[in-house]
Amino acid sequence: MKRPIIIAAGGTGGHFFPAEAVATVLAERGHNLILMTDARHGKRESGFFKDRPQYILEGAGVAGKDLSHKIKGLTALMRGTIKAREILLSLNPSAIVGFGGYPSLPPLVASRLLPAEKRPKMIIHEGNAVLGKANAFVARFSPLIATSYEHVSRLPKNAQSTLTGMPVRAGIEALFGIGYEHPKENINILVWGGSLGAHIFSEVVPYALAALPIGLRSRLHVTQQVRKEDHELVKHAYQEAGILAELAPFFTDVPERLKAAHLVIGRAGGSSVAEISMVGRPSILVPLPIAASDEQGANGQVLQDDGATWMMRQNDFKPSTLTALLSDVLTNPEKLATAAAAAQRFAKPEAAKKLADLVESTL
Repeated sequence: MKRPIIIAAGGTGGHFFPAEAVATVLAERGHNLILMTDARHGKRESGFFKDRPQYILEGAGVAGKDLSHKIKGLTALMRGTIKAREILLSLNPSAIVGFGGYPSLPPLVASRLLPAEKRPKMIIHEGNAVLGKANAFVARFSPLIATSYEHVSRLPKNAQSTLTGMPVRAGIEALFGIGYEHPKENINILVWGGSLGAHIFSEVVPYALAALPIGLRSRLHVTQQVRKEDHELVKHAYQEAGILAELAPFFTDVPERLKAAHLVIGRAGGSSVAEISMVGRPSILVPLPIAASDEQGANGQVLQDDGATWMMRQNDFKPSTLTALLSDVLTNPEKLATAAAAAQRFAKPEAAKKLADLVESTL
C-alpha cells in the first residue's frame, strides 16, 4: 500500500481551493491523501476531503498582532506542532505539501522534527508574487517551492523553485480560452472579495455605481458577494439607484458568474487573480491593506504592469474615485477588451497537474 501524502492547508478558499485541486489530481493517480488543517474552519464537511482522513491542529496567526496575542499564537502553534509530530510518526507519509498561511506551519515544521529516515519530502506552494511569512519560515528547510508567478520576491537565493501556476477549481479551468465579448446592452459586474465578501465593497461599490449617468446605470446587472450584516443596506442602495443586483454572502456557481462578467471588482489574492486570469476577465483590484507582506499589492502590480487590471489601494478606493474610473472603462469597451486579453495571457492552465507532477517527482 502506498504511503499517504499529507496536504497541509486551511483557512479561507484562497489557500484551500488550490489544495483541493492538487489533491484531486493526486487521488486520480492512485495516491492516498490526508488533510492536516486548523481549528478555525475545522473539519471539512463538503468538497474533496469530506470522506477522507482529516486532522485538526491548534494554531494561530502572529503577524501584525500585539505581544500578548503573539505569545498566545506561538503557544498554539507549538502545541499544534507537537500533536502533528505524533500524527506524522503514526502515518509515515511519503510527502507533505503545504499551501501557505499559519495552518500549514504545524505539520510542515513537525515533519522536520521526525527522525531522518521518517521525514517525508516537503513541497510548498506559494500563491503570491511575494513569499508569504509562513512559507518564508519553512523555506529554511530547503523544500521544493512551487510558484504561481514567474518572479517571486523574498525567495531564498538557493531555493529549488518551479513555476507551476496557481491551481484553480476545475469548473473555472474549463473556461480557459472562451474569449471575451465586451458589453453590448447589459453590463455584468461581478463584485467579490474575501471568503464572505469584504465590507469595504459594500461601503463603496453601490454608491459609486449609483453616481454613474442614468444611461449606464440602466444597463448594469450587478452580482455582489455581501456579508449578512451588510445585506439590507446594500440592497437598499441598489434599489434607490434603480440598479438590478443579486446579493449573497457566497456563490456556489462562481464559474458561471465569472463567465458572464464583463468586469470583476475584488481583492487581489493569489486565487482570485488566478481565477480572473484563467477566464480572461478585466478587473479592478483592491489589495487587502493588512496583508503581512503586502502580497496582494504585489499580485495586483504584476497584472497592472501588463495592462490586465486597474489597481486601487484601499485608501484611494472611494465612491468618487471608483465612479470616475468606471465612467471611463465602461464607456470605452476597447479598454475592457484589452485588459481581458492581457489577463488571459497571465493564465497558467493545468497548474494542479504540474504541481502533482512535482510532488510525484520526489517520491
